[in-house]
Amino acid sequence: VQPNNYSTFYDDQRQNWSIMFESEKAAMDFSKQVCIAKCNSSPVLDSVLSQDLLLGEGQGAEGGDSLEIAYTGWLFQNNGLGQVFDSNVNKDKLLRLKLGSGKVIKGWEEGMMGMKKGGRRYLIIPPAWAYGAQGVAGRVPPDSTLVFEVEVRRVKLVKDCSGSDGQSVSSRDSPAPSPVPSSDGFSAD
Repeated sequence: VQPNNYSTFYDDQRQNWSIMFESEKAAMDFSKQVCIAKCNSSPVLDSVLSQDLLLGEGQGAEGGDSLEIAYTGWLFQNNGLGQVFDSNVNKDKLLRLKLGSGKVIKGWEEGMMGMKKGGRRYLIIPPAWAYGAQGVAGRVPPDSTLVFEVEVRRVKLVKDCSGSDGQSVSSRDSPAPSPVPSSDGFSAD
């Protein structure tokens, strides 16, 4: 995902492609479908799949940083989105979490790393990284793969020197590395 409704990707021949979309929504919808396709083409989903929808601005979050998040969670059913099992999007309270604290499912801890303020990301989380064989009574069946759309509304960095205007300034030496596009799971067709 690139600013101004662009997406770039590599095909299986390591050819770099760019697509410009007519709107931010079209770019995000495409990115979601890419993530779902990658999940469906994986013989075994044994780690978190993440796909940026919007990059956001500022420093990427790392372990120990606190985030405030708006999210929606779906069950992954029939190779796509099933029913919503949880969301705080239309609620007054954002979810607050500290990365690395172990207070949320392992898939969130992994999937949120590197997110920036204003960033949106799509996560597909296998059962072992979510609620596993126990599930959540009445909401998440045992051994469920989950899909989340998460948006970071606020980031508080561990080494935060906030000014009076509320803008975060980090004293870290270097920004978080940007993810390198991966060719696995993509083909020319």
